[in-house]
Amino acid sequence: MPFLQLRELVQYPAGDNVSHTVVNGVHFNLTALQEYHYAVYSNNTISNDTKCYLIFDNFKPHMFSNGSWINATTCYVPYYSIGARGTASAIVGSLFGLSIIFTLLNLRKHGKLYVREDKRFRVVGRRWQWYWMCFVAACAMISTFTGLDVDRYYLQQIPIILQSFFFILMVPGALAMVWECVRHWGSWQERQIVDREPFSLRQDDRRSKTEFWLPLVFYLFAWMNFFMTIPRSWTPLQKQNTPWQKEHVARPAATGNREKAGAVLAVMAYFVICFSLYHSLKCYKPRVVGIRTVSAFVRDCPVKIIVSLILLAIRLGYGLASAWLWDLSIFQDGVNIVWPFGLGYAPVLLIIIVFEIAGFLEENEDKRIIEQRRALGQMHDQELGIVHKPHWWSRNWVARYQTNEQRLKEMTREGAGGRSNRLPGRSVTTHIELGDMSVRNRSRSRPPEDPFRDQSPSSSDLYSRGLDAAHSGAGSDTASARTVETQLTGQNLDVDNISSVPQQRVRSMLDI
Repeated sequence: MPFLQLRELVQYPAGDNVSHTVVNGVHFNLTALQEYHYAVYSNNTISNDTKCYLIFDNFKPHMFSNGSWINATTCYVPYYSIGARGTASAIVGSLFGLSIIFTLLNLRKHGKLYVREDKRFRVVGRRWQWYWMCFVAACAMISTFTGLDVDRYYLQQIPIILQSFFFILMVPGALAMVWECVRHWGSWQERQIVDREPFSLRQDDRRSKTEFWLPLVFYLFAWMNFFMTIPRSWTPLQKQNTPWQKEHVARPAATGNREKAGAVLAVMAYFVICFSLYHSLKCYKPRVVGIRTVSAFVRDCPVKIIVSLILLAIRLGYGLASAWLWDLSIFQDGVNIVWPFGLGYAPVLLIIIVFEIAGFLEENEDKRIIEQRRALGQMHDQELGIVHKPHWWSRNWVARYQTNEQRLKEMTREGAGGRSNRLPGRSVTTHIELGDMSVRNRSRSRPPEDPFRDQSPSSSDLYSRGLDAAHSGAGSDTASARTVETQLTGQNLDVDNISSVPQQRVRSMLDI
């Protein structure tokens, strides 16, 4: 950043008389300037602590006696060229913007579903990491691109506030980004075990309760860090125009108790991430005791998690140091850019790059689950002695080489009861597992009944009734006659001609 002239109060240059002064070749009414509390400072500005205007070289404003100005240029404008801070901001901001493209590609790759979503393992669980990466990259872009004007502004104002604001906002986002990576890795280990043996891991034991409370504890510390560092007054940071303002206004605001408490809370959230990794290794990986613990940790823990935890520790260490040391803080306009860019932006950018590379190298989890299920099925088939037909085998292999017209003809013949490309003399229903069955219809074998009349007795019924009556009256005087009353016409019939009696036909209800 170019050397900034220190602001000190100076006396008004002498004018033509006592109520007259000349500043940068412009004549002013001294009485009006004093009435509105304007003063001239050594950094070539004229201000009354509310309004500030440049008054050197080609900046020649004029004030009327009523306090209004013409041809005036405010002090808070880009005047200097881009310095080292602006150049570094442009490069780092471009890299963060480029990372968003690869983050979206990885989000599409790993967030896509290939199997049915399980209630126990939601698909959004593996997407949160990429969501937070987009959030952190967006904050870094805003912070770095607004840092371009920190070097260019004649007096500090909104650019240094915006750069500092989004620089601090990256901290909870970076914590959440690494946390979601570690948490989801443990969830992925659990999913593989449950997919092989569904009832091997209970959902009401100590392990599951720990995994329930860990996210709540982490986000508690992360949100406490947010509320300690973000919702506060940021205006004092722009008061860096004089050594007195830096020492008594900007520095207390940058190294206050809220900033220190936020840095400590971020470290506590980091410890929760480390404990979550330890918990996942303990529950889902083989236990190793003794001196082989370190080698087992390196073997079982993914490289991306180890690297990200180291880089995140560097970023949090810089946050702790800058909360106590003003000379290292990005809040200072003249800070050495090695500290905020080398220990602030660079670790977060490297974490994102590591996650991007790992995302492109790793396969979608659903696809890996499908491959594991296929391999497990083949192993079970080998144990049971089951041999499957090759994948190219198909009963309808002829249909693969048919044209569209031939397929339509085959469909037409099958629908009409014929068949094509099959053995002759066999019907279509012989190839159907649940074909037609010859079921006896008992209702059709029974005689129809008329619901409007009683059924007339048949000749066999009459004959049986006549025999019963003849046997019942054998002891009487008239037993030799053996007559039977027909009960229909009132005539007495002999047993010999009882079968010749015609049956009564009822045509309607009136005949009864």
